[in-house]
Amino acid sequence: MTKLSRRDLLKLGGLTLGSLAFSPLASRVAGFDDSTLLRVATESVPVYREPSDESQLVGTWFRDELVHVYGEAKSTDEKLKYNPVWYRVWGGYVHRGRVQLVKNLRNKPLDSIPDGTYQMMEVTVPMTNPWRNSRAFGWEKMNPPMYYGSVHWAVALASGPDGGVWYKIFDELDSNVPYYVPAAHLRPIHAEDLSPLSPDVPKEQKRVDVNLSTQSLIAYEYEKPVFQTKISSGIPVKDFASPVGEFYIQEKVPAKHMGYSYFGLGQGGAVNLFADADNYVLPGVPWTCFFTPAGHAFHGTYWHENFGAPMSHGCINMRTPEAKWLFRWARPPHTVENINSKVYFGGERGTRVTIHY
Repeated sequence: MTKLSRRDLLKLGGLTLGSLAFSPLASRVAGFDDSTLLRVATESVPVYREPSDESQLVGTWFRDELVHVYGEAKSTDEKLKYNPVWYRVWGGYVHRGRVQLVKNLRNKPLDSIPDGTYQMMEVTVPMTNPWRNSRAFGWEKMNPPMYYGSVHWAVALASGPDGGVWYKIFDELDSNVPYYVPAAHLRPIHAEDLSPLSPDVPKEQKRVDVNLSTQSLIAYEYEKPVFQTKISSGIPVKDFASPVGEFYIQEKVPAKHMGYSYFGLGQGGAVNLFADADNYVLPGVPWTCFFTPAGHAFHGTYWHENFGAPMSHGCINMRTPEAKWLFRWARPPHTVENINSKVYFGGERGTRVTIHY
C-alpha cells in the first residue's frame, strides 16, 4: 500500500476542493516556454478561491514549484494595502508576497571567455542547479539552485555532463571548488548594460533617502527626486533591524554570495548576519551596494516580492532591476572598460545614504 505524505495530502485536498482545477505544474511541461510563470520562493504558499486570504483555500504550492500566471487582481484588504497584488493562477489566486515572477529564456553560448577575465552572467530560467566534477565521484548535482535574476561570474567554457556547452563559475566564497552550469541558462551582461548613470553629477549632489516608516527609497540629484520605489528593510527586532543614521556607499559588488557557502566549506563573513531568506544561502545576490562595514547593503532580491514591508535581516531589499539602476547611478564610480576583469568596484567614499523613521 502506498503511503501519502502530508505534502501529497495537501495537494490532493486542494485538487478536490478545486474540482480538479489545477493544471499540471509548469515545471513538468516539456519544451521551451517564455510565458510568465511564478516560482514559489518560500516553504509553501496557499492558493485561494478569490484574491483574499479570507476566501476558500483551494490548494498549496511548495518551494520552487512553478505555476502559470494568467492575470492580476488587486485586493481591497487594508492589511495588504502596501502590496495589494494577487496573481491569478489556474483555480484561484496567490498573493505575490512570497513568490517570484520568472521566465524560461534560453541563450546562445559565448564562443569564448578570455583567460583571466570574469564574464558577468544573469540567470534567465526559473532555476538551474550547478554541477561539480571530480575524479572520485564524477559529475554531481549541487544545491541550492541558482535562481532567475541572480548574477554570477563565468570564467571559462567547458563540456558538461550532457556533452553540451557549460560555463565554469567563479564564486568568491567557494573559489577552490569550481562548479558548472548549462550555458543556455545564463545571459551575458555586456558593458553597455552597466554604463554609469548621470556620471557628470557631482558626488555631493547625489544622495539616497530611506524612510523605514513608509518603506520607501528616494534618490536625489541637486535635491530633486530622480527615482522612487518601495523597499523591504530589516525586520524591526534585535540584530535584524536596518541601521538608522547617515552612511556612505563603500563598495559595489555585481554578484555577491551571501550566507553559508555552497558546499559547507565556510561562511561568508560579516554578511552572514544579513542574509535575507529562509534558507540562508544566497548565491549570486545581484547589484549589491554596501554602506556599512558590518555588511548592510542595498541589493536585488529573488526570494520575495513583498516590498513595502520589512523582510530582511538588516539589508535594504530592492526589486532587482531597481537595484541595478541604483548600482549604475551611485558612487563609487565604475568604468565599463574593466567590467569583466574586476569583481569589486570601490576605492572612495561614495554616495551619501540617510536612513530614518
